[in-house]
Amino acid sequence: MKLIVGLGNPGKQYEKTRHNVGFFVIDELCQKLNVELNKKKCKAIYGTYMHNGEKIILAKPQTYMNLSGEAVQSLMHFYQIAADDVIVIHDDLDLPVGKLRLRMKGSSGGQKGMGNIITHLHSSDIDRIRIGIGNNKLIDTKDYVLSSFHGEELVAIKEAVRKAADAVIYSFDHRFDEVMSVFNQ
Repeated sequence: MKLIVGLGNPGKQYEKTRHNVGFFVIDELCQKLNVELNKKKCKAIYGTYMHNGEKIILAKPQTYMNLSGEAVQSLMHFYQIAADDVIVIHDDLDLPVGKLRLRMKGSSGGQKGMGNIITHLHSSDIDRIRIGIGNNKLIDTKDYVLSSFHGEELVAIKEAVRKAADAVIYSFDHRFDEVMSVFNQ
């Protein structure tokens, strides 16, 4: 069993914000795999997909970004999923808009949702897909991550979301180091 978690904030007011690119990827996966997020448990909404007899859970934590670890830990415990079978997808201020970076472990890089997951799981050995949202030093970080994409950024982020979803699907049949070698830019 695998758990694919896209990080973001629930609620209409956050729907199209930079901080929600993890949710965008889960939405893209749901569309590509014909999955409906029709379950609500463990502080998340999620749906399931069967791939070659293996259950894949696609989840969006509903705890708000900074408490994402609560939902991830709860889902892992409920479904008895090992950390090796989890992929977390989140935004990254340090990457240009639309740039993908896949990693098998490491620090949170300042991303508070990822930091909360590391804290709850007592491990930084978590596969992750980071999607660049850029940065604007003239705008407070909190305001920036809660702003929307516009202009050419929209084209770049849509392409990155599509590629991130393709990387997740590729991971169903390949080790994550192989996924990294194909999808890291």
